[in-house]
Amino acid sequence: MDHSAAAEIAVVLEKVGGRLKRLRAQRRMTLTAVETATGISKSTLSRLETGQRRPTLELLLALSQVYRVPLDDLVAAPVQGDPRIRLKPGQVKGRTVIPLTQQPDGTQAWKIVVPAGKVVPELRAHDGHEWIYVLSGRLRLVLGDDDWVLGPGEIAEFSTRTPHWFGSTGDGSAEILSIFNRPGERMTVRATTLRP
Repeated sequence: MDHSAAAEIAVVLEKVGGRLKRLRAQRRMTLTAVETATGISKSTLSRLETGQRRPTLELLLALSQVYRVPLDDLVAAPVQGDPRIRLKPGQVKGRTVIPLTQQPDGTQAWKIVVPAGKVVPELRAHDGHEWIYVLSGRLRLVLGDDDWVLGPGEIAEFSTRTPHWFGSTGDGSAEILSIFNRPGERMTVRATTLRP
């Protein structure tokens, strides 16, 4: 390994401690909670966060699982090649679905294009919580016994344990953003109010 590569690695590793501390704070976890979840002692965790201990792959893998982030996010590995993200749309139940997140175990976000022909409700229920924001068009949302029509800028928030379905009103296609949390996950809402 040449000197410049070794220096680059040293710089990356110096920043890991601060990232670990921020992630733990964001997850509202104590050192004791992380110790329990990973088996890594509190003293080792503290030394990692303060930069007094160099992180090993074994430690970083355990922490990436507990914090639910890719290993690259912990070390902020330098981007190699083209940094652009190319979103790959897919088809799910006749809808065009574009994933906006890349972490399969965390909160999921999608842009979904609902075609005009998708009008017959097929209700389903599963664990989790979902937010839907209508970007364009009109969206029909069936939640249990309730039947709603949402327009651009409107938001629906619901437990996915309630039998639900969304599709076209028959008037045309709709574009939405969907955010889904799995059971046990929480979304933190922070907002400031404007005073006159």
